[in-house]
Amino acid sequence: MVRFKKIVVLPVLMLLVVSSCIEEQNFDQIDDLELLPTVEASILYVEAPERVINLVPSGNFFGQDFNFDGFSSSIFSDRVEDGSITYLVENTTSKDLNITVEFLDENNAVLDTETFPVQAAPSMILEREIVYGPGGRPIDIIRNSSGIRVTAVNLGDDTSVSTLPDPMVTLKSSGKFRVRLR
Repeated sequence: MVRFKKIVVLPVLMLLVVSSCIEEQNFDQIDDLELLPTVEASILYVEAPERVINLVPSGNFFGQDFNFDGFSSSIFSDRVEDGSITYLVENTTSKDLNITVEFLDENNAVLDTETFPVQAAPSMILEREIVYGPGGRPIDIIRNSSGIRVTAVNLGDDTSVSTLPDPMVTLKSSGKFRVRLR
């Protein structure tokens, strides 16, 4: 009788336990999965010491076009949903300045412009966030950008020197974008 229990009852019990825990699997769940992570990165960092600004009599002391294919890469541009660019401008010079940032397409046509009137030191750090996508500027500006142009104009003189140590103007920017992975 004991042998009968071992041979028949035990395997039947094991089969019942295993089959009672099985649930039909739904492999179509992947279609409902939405992957939309936020990607954040630095975009620009430009600085100019006051001594360099004083070398130019007046007017435009900085002008540079930067190749920036990060936005126009199909991996990003085909999947970007929305986002923002944050700019920080700090001026410790004795000059009033005007800084302009332009986003350019592959033909150097201007897609978007942001201008920063900057007061001479002592002044607060200027922070500005520009939203792209729903509720902001068109996301196509970001999708089609392949270059960035930065120009800076000295609205003051070319002789004064700030009393602050190591006077300079600094422009920083970073982007934060939601990118659809699926």
